[in-house]
Amino acid sequence: MDEREFLADEFERHRVHLRAVAYRMLGSLAEADDAVQESWFRLSRSDADAIENLGGWLTTVVGRVCLDMLRSRTARREDPLEERLPDPVIGPASGLDPEQEALMADSVGLALLVVLQSLTPAERLAFVLHDTFAVPFEDIAPIVGRSPAAARQLASRARRRVRGSAPVPERDPVRQREVVAAFQAAAQGGDFEALVAVLAPDVVLRADTGAPTGLIEVHGAKAVAGQALMFRQGGGEPRPALVNGTAGVVGVVNGRARSVLSFTIVDGRVAAIDILADPERLARLDLTVLD
Repeated sequence: MDEREFLADEFERHRVHLRAVAYRMLGSLAEADDAVQESWFRLSRSDADAIENLGGWLTTVVGRVCLDMLRSRTARREDPLEERLPDPVIGPASGLDPEQEALMADSVGLALLVVLQSLTPAERLAFVLHDTFAVPFEDIAPIVGRSPAAARQLASRARRRVRGSAPVPERDPVRQREVVAAFQAAAQGGDFEALVAVLAPDVVLRADTGAPTGLIEVHGAKAVAGQALMFRQGGGEPRPALVNGTAGVVGVVNGRARSVLSFTIVDGRVAAIDILADPERLARLDLTVLD
């Protein structure tokens, strides 16, 4: 095995971890793959013998690549992903495969990713690298061009925003599924009062239908219940799934996804519903994972 083959094998050992970092940073699976590939290009052009900790080096490199991508996205202001739902990671209701488990470590639900999109690129990087992947602020500081103390402040601001906007969800998958089943039964039965009862008073529904409508938000139990009743017949055959590691539903028509619903359950009620209904993005989903 020559040196390049050895380096490629070592990189592959870290690929799943790097993809998890990039997904949290970008909210896009395709862009995450691009960022991981760019980190390989940078490694292949570097003096690998001078790298003491390859995993740590690659983590900071992919973080830097993602930061550049976020800043470029913000500067272009062309169809920004901040006006779209992040890409969902879909798995069977019985559980995720090992790679999906790694991608979803620490329960990175769609609701949390939506909050992360509201952060500045530097805040998002500091929060993701430090709070999720335990990268020291001394290593984060040069990436964002700040001192370690300033990088710590970035993460602190991001943490406050996340805690204020993304409540801690229910972790028990059985309880999650029970609440989602109650929501589905009430919606299919046309029972408005039962729907309101299973929704948190300040529930938020986010629906991404694609261009030109984009991301739509509905707030409050009665308004969300009304929307659920209005569209209960158009979502296709509901199939239980894990969406970003939590209980969700994929609406299927003729073997194709019509919608993907992700539920955030807090204190026994639905606190958030995130719906991807963009036909173009849904067409790219692999539903064989649900078989």
